[in-house]
Amino acid sequence: MTDLQRTATSGFENAFGSEPHGLWTAPGRVNIIGEHTDYNDGFVFPMAIDRRTVAAVRRRDDDRIRVSSSFSPEIVEVSVRALDPDALHGWSAYPLGVAWALGQFGAPLQEVPGVDIYIDSDVPVGAGLSSSAAIEASVAVALTEIWHLDHDRRTLAKICQLAENRAVGAPTGIMDQSASLLGQRDCGVFLDCRSLETDVIPLGFEEHDLELLVIDTRVEHAHVSGGYAARRASCEAGAAALGADSLRDVTVGDLDRARELLDDETFRRVRHVVTENQRVLDTVRTLREHGPTSIGELLVASHASMRDDFEISVPELDLAVETSMAAGAIGSRMTGGGFGGAAIALVPVALASSVSEAVTAAFAEASFTAPTIFPVRPAAGATRES
Repeated sequence: MTDLQRTATSGFENAFGSEPHGLWTAPGRVNIIGEHTDYNDGFVFPMAIDRRTVAAVRRRDDDRIRVSSSFSPEIVEVSVRALDPDALHGWSAYPLGVAWALGQFGAPLQEVPGVDIYIDSDVPVGAGLSSSAAIEASVAVALTEIWHLDHDRRTLAKICQLAENRAVGAPTGIMDQSASLLGQRDCGVFLDCRSLETDVIPLGFEEHDLELLVIDTRVEHAHVSGGYAARRASCEAGAAALGADSLRDVTVGDLDRARELLDDETFRRVRHVVTENQRVLDTVRTLREHGPTSIGELLVASHASMRDDFEISVPELDLAVETSMAAGAIGSRMTGGGFGGAAIALVPVALASSVSEAVTAAFAEASFTAPTIFPVRPAAGATRES
């Protein structure tokens, strides 16, 4: 039993006065490549990471569902029969929303027993590692087992997405939940955001002694400024002008025509998405044919596209990428929605410390807030632990 599983067990006992019947865990994720392609029906390539959320769960003899967590002493209680996504608030909307969403996919909520759930996690919050999907996935696999449901992992990803969209109110795609549920050790999850088809792709990090460094710039995302919405609108306008249902249907070969039809800003937004889709496909192909040491240029090109064409980087992210590459990283890019957040650097394990030190020193010299830097490795998806 890991330290995290022990703290989850003791937290459950303190909250509810008994031992849990089982522990289920699910990982956070990082997106290796494929940014702002999801809502354009494109391709993404995330991986589950070795930072996890634990759901300690005990079946009850009544219809009550109670949830508590290490990050909130509050115990939220409601009848399973009365779950309503519009009445869920705060952190408890994540686990309770999953229970409600299971009902939307056929779980007989008028018949299933209640449960007590305690959540603990070592997935950092605010670093873009999808701590929310880790909560959802851990609870989803736990309730699927306790309630004797028959959902495969792809269906559970849809259930978790529904919970986040309706109960939490976040209009997210399905990438995070797919990575958390479908991840495998030393593999990435290639996802077609149009068909929702997935393929688990071996990464080969272990064989080549590689790991990903997450460089959390600690610059808070500024999506509320309207930058995210403006870029999405540009993508939709570009697709419409080109006569396409979405930018998924626009190829690199169409970019010359796009340059003639679109204003400069819209063209650059379109060019990022179109070339990023191609970079995802090229990354998967390169991994299969040449291994992970050959994908560095694709990661760097992705960052340059987000910096110059999509204009969602910030000076801290650019410095993290430039410094990590100069210090020996194979490839580096910002990851996530942009306007802050984290970068990733693919590095030989032997160089991880020196790359971290170089980035930290560069941030200090630039008078930026000190970054938080830590390694992650591709890990298995959601599972029962005990």
